[in-house]
Amino acid sequence: MWPILALSVVTLAVIFERLLFLFEISRTRKRKLVTQFLELVGQSRYDEALAISEKSKDYVLKVLGEGLKHREGSLEDALLEAASSQLERFNKGLVVLDTAVTLGPLLGLLGTVTGMMHAFSIVGSGEIAGKQAAITGGVAESLIAVSFGLAVAIVAIIPLNFFNARMDRARRRIEEASTRLVLLLKGEKEEEIVARGPINNTHFMEGNSKASSSPSIYS
Repeated sequence: MWPILALSVVTLAVIFERLLFLFEISRTRKRKLVTQFLELVGQSRYDEALAISEKSKDYVLKVLGEGLKHREGSLEDALLEAASSQLERFNKGLVVLDTAVTLGPLLGLLGTVTGMMHAFSIVGSGEIAGKQAAITGGVAESLIAVSFGLAVAIVAIIPLNFFNARMDRARRRIEEASTRLVLLLKGEKEEEIVARGPINNTHFMEGNSKASSSPSIYS
């Protein structure tokens, strides 16, 4: 029973901590700032966009800010690393709940086995008279153990699924915003290449014309 009690206390502590975390995340979530950030990037106002991401605690803005800082280098790698760091915050403690879902019934089964062994040991001694209470106590111990083990698993599995769903939602939001950022930055690079293309071609043609008009060393 003591291991089940310890497991239940740890499970409740993790659930409470995760609920506080989600409350803080929802409080600092600023969707309008994400939209404003992307609009500034679309206008090539990178410094203003970075200022927004640095001041905000929004996890999506944190990822976008890291990506924008590395826009001239490995943009996708920076976004991936920042996203992994933010999602790790959502995943914290979920392994405890996952363990409780599996370990709770197993500890209950272990309590059942030990309780029944205690009851049968009294029966096997041959001195049953006056020990009916001890026998029923062993049976009751086994039933209480399996009941508490199942209760811990049931209490843990519902929050576990809820927290996993919230982490998946956060992942989708990060992926959506990161994809928009990548498209904006790549679109601007393509526009720069297109804008530079005719100028370079003009210089190239002028250079060729000068070369053709100059006397050849082979003439």
